[in-house]
Amino acid sequence: MSAAESAGALPIRTEADIVLARQAVRKLTQELKFSLVDQTKMITAASELSRNTLIYGGGGDMEWAVVHAGLRTGLRLAFVDQGPGIPDMDLAMKDGWTSGNGMGMGLSGSKRLVNDFEIDSGPGRGTRVTITRWK
Repeated sequence: MSAAESAGALPIRTEADIVLARQAVRKLTQELKFSLVDQTKMITAASELSRNTLIYGGGGDMEWAVVHAGLRTGLRLAFVDQGPGIPDMDLAMKDGWTSGNGMGMGLSGSKRLVNDFEIDSGPGRGTRVTITRWK
């Protein structure tokens, strides 16, 4: 996997896959020459969202793409699952709220770490969280 490939996907089915997703994001952000701070933000967000995909979505995929807007280059990640979906989006995005045993920082914390954040979810139709960090 390299930024030269421009896009790809990784399965998130086990705890080990979360580690692989983090490593992949680290490699991509390094190849794109993100600052150390921006690398850390993107890796942290990817770790949180990968964990959500596994724990709450029952597993899924992390899709990645190198994106361009004018002279800017960025990394877009999408975490996709076919789980139960999020019944109350406002509640799920509230700091400190958790439906499990976590700290309640996954979605809201990830949103603060990236430049662009989109979430599409609903009961019975899974969840897709898309984040982008621009260089």
